[in-house]
Amino acid sequence: MASQSLPRMREIDSVWRWVQTTPYRRLLWFAGALAVLAIAGILAATRTRANISYTTVPVLSQTLAQSVTASGTVNPQNSISVGTQASGTIAAIFVDFNSKVTKGEVLARLDPSTFQAQLAQAQASLAQAQAQAQAAASNATGGLSSITIARDNNVAERAAVASAQANIAKATSTLQLAQAQETRDASLFAQGYLARTQMDTDRSTVAQDQAAVVAAQSAAAQAHAQAQAGGAGVSLTSATAQAQGASAQAAQATVQLESAIVDEDQLNLSHTVITSPVTGTVVARDVSVGQTVAASFSTPTLFTIAQNLAKMEVDINVGETDIGSVKAADPVAFTVLAYPTRVFHGTVAQVRINPQTLANVVTYAVVVDVNNPDGALLPGMTANATIQTASVPHALVVPLAALGWNPSGRSASGASPWGKVAGGSASGPVNPGAHATLFVLRNGVPKRVNVTVSLATSTQAAVVPMLTDGLKAGDSVIVGSTGAARTSKHGPIVRSPVAGALRGLR
Repeated sequence: MASQSLPRMREIDSVWRWVQTTPYRRLLWFAGALAVLAIAGILAATRTRANISYTTVPVLSQTLAQSVTASGTVNPQNSISVGTQASGTIAAIFVDFNSKVTKGEVLARLDPSTFQAQLAQAQASLAQAQAQAQAAASNATGGLSSITIARDNNVAERAAVASAQANIAKATSTLQLAQAQETRDASLFAQGYLARTQMDTDRSTVAQDQAAVVAAQSAAAQAHAQAQAGGAGVSLTSATAQAQGASAQAAQATVQLESAIVDEDQLNLSHTVITSPVTGTVVARDVSVGQTVAASFSTPTLFTIAQNLAKMEVDINVGETDIGSVKAADPVAFTVLAYPTRVFHGTVAQVRINPQTLANVVTYAVVVDVNNPDGALLPGMTANATIQTASVPHALVVPLAALGWNPSGRSASGASPWGKVAGGSASGPVNPGAHATLFVLRNGVPKRVNVTVSLATSTQAAVVPMLTDGLKAGDSVIVGSTGAARTSKHGPIVRSPVAGALRGLR
């Protein structure tokens, strides 16, 4: 082997000396260098293109839904707390947990002995008041009769006064006649035409008539005094009758008061029987036989009755960042720990505007109506709910990462149109109607597609291409790349690692 390679080395050495001595040695050297650099550039460009790798995701045709997740508690739609207005000891209980009850059914009884004694005492007081009222009413009636009698007597007395006055007038008239007769007879007696006996008779008659006038005046004064006394008697009798009438009214008011006390005691006695106000199922029993309940300051709860367990509600607490998109009639899907593989469905019935603040976190109650025909949902279960706030059916769905990628690794504005996102997906709000750009990989080359966003979630977006043939289901949209070189608007710019050497030979 050594003897054969030696002539070859000598031949190569002869060629090398010939090149160094020929006049074209510099030209040959330059041409060889160019060939070496060209080969190196081609190898570098090929190696650069081979290192660019695109991460793509197929465009899906599906329904995209925007949702809010929250947790809550399953409760009956209408739950009634049954209490007692009377205090006492539980004497008997007729229902238990899960008992089916109807409206008016007896649930429990309190010991009624104290209330029965109070009722008997009130009834006795009422009977006494009624008797006193009857006596007072009789007195009042007698007082009215006395007034009538006194008034009649006073009328008679006033009539007697009038008669006495008439007697005075009559006696006065008789006296005047007697005095006139005496005067005439005295004139005749003085002339001697009349006997003295006649004069004596005339004088006696005048004296008698004067006495009669005095007597009539005395009788009239007496009758007047009796009339005045009768009038005073009428006033006194009226006052007495009024007092007796007031006493009768007071006695009647006492009867009404005692009657009200009887009614109250009867009502308290009826409260010792606890009945169901609705038809439903007993979900809680908070008392036992022999337990004392006091209703002095508040009504104690004895039972809790769910009116209809076939219709439940889920009370969800939604944070203030999400409550703006939740509205009535939104569909809700949720699961409970008891059935982790079963999905229950409901509808938002109410968004309550009463805020609740806990540890500086503001939440709002959202009530979801749920049908529970098989009774699988029980009160108190914890529900993990998803509220669908918006949806776009049969949409072209792409990852949000596709909206923020271009060949330079940046959007046209230098950042994702949705702001800085985690994992290439938008973390800020995305408004429907916004315009965006994505790239579809076709024949190994990225192609720009302008789209309008219909709806966006935290990871996906429903888009509509501005050109009808710009995007379709199954297209591969680019969400990332590795090894990409700096690009211009015409595509990637490839730099050879020996570009500097070429610039040095110019």
